[in-house]
Amino acid sequence: MKLLILLFSFLKFGKVLSTGGTMLLSIGVYALIWGWRYAVGFVALLFVHEMGHYLAARQRGLPVGAPTFIPFVGAWIELKALPHDAETEAYVGLAGPLVGTLGALAVYFLARDRASDLLLAIAYSGFFLNLFNLIPLSPFDGGRITAVISPRIWLLGVPLLIGLFFWRPSPMLILMAILAAPQVVKAWRHDPNDPQTAAYYAASAETRFTYAAYYLGLAAFLAVMTHDVHEMLGNSSGRL
Repeated sequence: MKLLILLFSFLKFGKVLSTGGTMLLSIGVYALIWGWRYAVGFVALLFVHEMGHYLAARQRGLPVGAPTFIPFVGAWIELKALPHDAETEAYVGLAGPLVGTLGALAVYFLARDRASDLLLAIAYSGFFLNLFNLIPLSPFDGGRITAVISPRIWLLGVPLLIGLFFWRPSPMLILMAILAAPQVVKAWRHDPNDPQTAAYYAASAETRFTYAAYYLGLAAFLAVMTHDVHEMLGNSSGRL
């Protein structure tokens, strides 16, 4: 019995170490490029975003692991069981950008209060990160949210991802395109009359409208904040 308790304690410690260790790794890598203060703030906002997913998953009774971080890729939580339906998937998917936006907004107000361009830059990163995650294509959060409306919406995410690549070429976008490719095929072949598919994506018109309103409202707010904060940084005087 003591051995089992010790093993269980070690496993719990291992999970904490995994999250803390990957956070420190990400901070260290980002610090080499942008400095440690920006790195800490950026990773903290990543953590806030992922905790939104984590808490939402726990609310819906889904077993979930603590966040794991990888530099230049981001972070994710490990869902140990798939959602039972598209509405649950949308709920968990929406929670990340929503809570993440609140975190970025808090940093934004703190930046304005302290006249700090460093905090303003961190807030900008938070707004952009959450806006980027709203691309309506799985495995982005936007794909998980819009799935409850219709997986066919994922097809709209393809030109957005291609446009982003030509605007700002990045290996990460290539990775995301590879991960998204099976979901694009799934959206193309989507058959709403298939019994299994119909059962998973079943939702009332009110539910679909509600998530569409949340998604569009959050995307519009983030687009405005990302643009405005970017303009503020362009006109800044380099205050820390």
